[in-house]
Amino acid sequence: MFSGLPTKDRFAPAEQAAYRPWRDLKMSYYPTIKEDFFVDISDLSQPTEQERLKAISIVQRTNFFLYRTPANSLPGREAARCLARSFGFHRLDSNPMADEDGLTQVAVRDAGAKARYIPYTDRPIQWHTDGYYNAPERQIRGFLLHCERCAAEGGESLLMDHEVAYILLREQDPALAAALFHPEAMTVPANEADGQEVRAIRTGPVFSVDSATGALHMRYTARTRSISWRDDPDIQRATEALRRILDDPASPYVVRHRLEPGEGVVCNNVLHGRTGFHEDPALGRRLVWRARSYDRIA
Repeated sequence: MFSGLPTKDRFAPAEQAAYRPWRDLKMSYYPTIKEDFFVDISDLSQPTEQERLKAISIVQRTNFFLYRTPANSLPGREAARCLARSFGFHRLDSNPMADEDGLTQVAVRDAGAKARYIPYTDRPIQWHTDGYYNAPERQIRGFLLHCERCAAEGGESLLMDHEVAYILLREQDPALAAALFHPEAMTVPANEADGQEVRAIRTGPVFSVDSATGALHMRYTARTRSISWRDDPDIQRATEALRRILDDPASPYVVRHRLEPGEGVVCNNVLHGRTGFHEDPALGRRLVWRARSYDRIA
């Protein structure tokens, strides 16, 4: 629905001719009912053309869709692998937490390397986009989550289209959006383990535009530890305004959903988070499969 609109300079804060028609169209068609984000997929190994077209129609408006399928219709690994293939996630990010096939089992770990990181605990995960610490050549453009087992209580996913966050920020003050395009806006320090550097320091913008597609990319985390923001009053104002947008309990643009077995999300690396949860040993540990991709949804 947006293919006929010009992409050049759409996200340049001083530009109105390309931005305003796109903004008006996007916001007028944006769904605010959670059910409108859902696609029922009967067989994850081969979504029908109708199911795929419905999913793409939602993505064109929101950058993500939620899906349901019969629980345990496919093993979790196979379900995630098939979804990645069906929606164009061909180049998976083989990060240290992933298995050999590029998929990651997100579950609570009591020991080992993963236990150091919040996604592998039962604690809440703050708003972020995936791979904000990656090098530019490994930019995460899309990811999927597939739930195999949910927790006994909690574990609700929070989702927000990063383009909407940009619009809301720009509507407050174009200078706020402009500040987050600064090439040194956010710095992630090097990651070290056992005295060895696991990942180098990363400095870059929050917002950037893909030169090939004109798509808006967002690199962000709401973490306050291990993150350094540029000492700039406009960037400080922008990050505070963005935090208020994301934490607004009445926002119609934040989708809150607790993934049940057989459910998941496929997206163009939108903003997301997760509430804390509690597990019941008798039911097994919460298990969500994740695939991160250098590709956007096809």
